Amino acid sequence: MKTIAIDFETANETRGSACSVGLAWIEDGEVVRVEERLIRPQDMRFSSFNVAIHGIRPEHVEDAPEFPEVMEEFEEDIRGATMIAHNAAFDFSVWRACLDLYRRGYPELSYVCSVKMSQKVWPHLGSHRLNVLAAHLGLKFAHHNAAEDAHVCARAAIAIGNSLGVSHIRDIPALIGMKVGRLFDGGYAPCTCRLK
Repeated sequence: MKTIAIDFETANETRGSACSVGLAWIEDGEVVRVEERLIRPQDMRFSSFNVAIHGIRPEHVEDAPEFPEVMEEFEEDIRGATMIAHNAAFDFSVWRACLDLYRRGYPELSYVCSVKMSQKVWPHLGSHRLNVLAAHLGLKFAHHNAAEDAHVCARAAIAIGNSLGVSHIRDIPALIGMKVGRLFDGGYAPCTCRLK
């Protein structure tokens, strides 16, 4: 069963402006591979707010491939995988918006949200932002770098699984009342979780 954490950074406030993607593969409770790719948005408008967050500028992506070509590289890995994102509502809306922009179909996959999982499993944390989880787990990372964010998301999901006594991320939702999200040809179903 393939499990991959994913994180997108965007060039501006529109969801279809992905300018980088990070992925982290989980096997047997370990992160075994981390990749990052820069993406040239179709509309090369970079907002100063977004640049201040992730540091990616137009000149960094002018020679990068566009979204479909970047994601094609990972198509086989992603097909049928369980995906994880920290604040999955954001990352999966970016993914869908980019696919819609290029008139591409959605891949078949299921996904879970590590924010929702951490809220259920570690309610004592004052915040469940990725940097807070990293500190809680004793991890150092460069926040808002897509590869580093995906890596910490994956490590947090592994730690959540360990704290629940399960070895596979796919076993977590049933224990915490989470409804797994799905992308499928023609649509999607959001990941939801009862917080009480």
